[in-house]
Amino acid sequence: MKIGSRTIKTAIGTPISVSIAQMLGLTNFVSAGILTILCIQPSRKRSVLSAWHRFLACIVAALFSIVFFGLIGYHPVVIGAMLICFIPVTVMLKVTPGIATSSVIILNLFSAQTISGSLLTEQFLLIVIGIGTALLLNLYMPSMEKQLKQKQDELEYYFQIILNEIALYIRDKNENWSGKELGICEDILQEAMDLVLLDKENHLLRSEHPYRDYFVMRKKQLELLEKMLPLVSRLPNRDSISLKIADFFENLGDAVHPGNTASLYLDKLEDLRRRFDAEDLPETQEEFETRANLFRLLHEIEDYLLLKKKFKKSDVNEKKVKRKKTGAT
Repeated sequence: MKIGSRTIKTAIGTPISVSIAQMLGLTNFVSAGILTILCIQPSRKRSVLSAWHRFLACIVAALFSIVFFGLIGYHPVVIGAMLICFIPVTVMLKVTPGIATSSVIILNLFSAQTISGSLLTEQFLLIVIGIGTALLLNLYMPSMEKQLKQKQDELEYYFQIILNEIALYIRDKNENWSGKELGICEDILQEAMDLVLLDKENHLLRSEHPYRDYFVMRKKQLELLEKMLPLVSRLPNRDSISLKIADFFENLGDAVHPGNTASLYLDKLEDLRRRFDAEDLPETQEEFETRANLFRLLHEIEDYLLLKKKFKKSDVNEKKVKRKKTGAT
């Protein structure tokens, strides 16, 4: 069983905040630990926002407690009446995440059965210790780089399988492929985008993320691959053009990686298109429909490659293109 960093921070932060409150001689020192538990968040951005929401909500809760307990008295019904008024105010101030935290302060003031300057000071210190400890611990966030790279590698592995399975189908009409890799890729992309969002929130000054554009590009490519499948299924058996397209898909599958040499394959695709145009004109309705499907398929492949070409600067210069006829997409 894997123990996450959030669990470790909670386990470390709770005794620290309780110990600090004890050393300061605060009566409700346990409340500092409760506040820390409630304030540990999965990212730096959420941590800062959470600290602000909870701090403001606690201050508002203390003011409400002074008014309600001071004017009406210390009775459980008063707590309910106060919450009816307090919660809408937190909604209006957009600090609803602080409702649970501020409830700790409300109950502390209620249990004291009196409100004094020293008690309010004590509650303020509990807020600062509890929220402050959580905020300091949340300044450390483990890097997501390793996890994101793993998702990238997994995605490219399944892209290779998909492209090679398409090649096998075109060449041999192999219908054993279930297509499950398409669903796996969708799941990986969703998990990867969640990681990107979390990692982005850990860098407060970062407006963009280096992996975001990559996974967005792959998502669009996956959609294009799904659009290609019906077109591929209509290709004729062992036609010369079909076999060349099968070889093209196989080469694409063997060359999937994060780099960008899409320009090489765009050139190869253009050669394939010229050969396609040089073929005899269709004579029957079936041949015409086949030719139309081929044309649409080549267009989808071109869009697939253009997505990668636009994603980042090409890794291929003119000299390399002249010397090298293989690449990656």
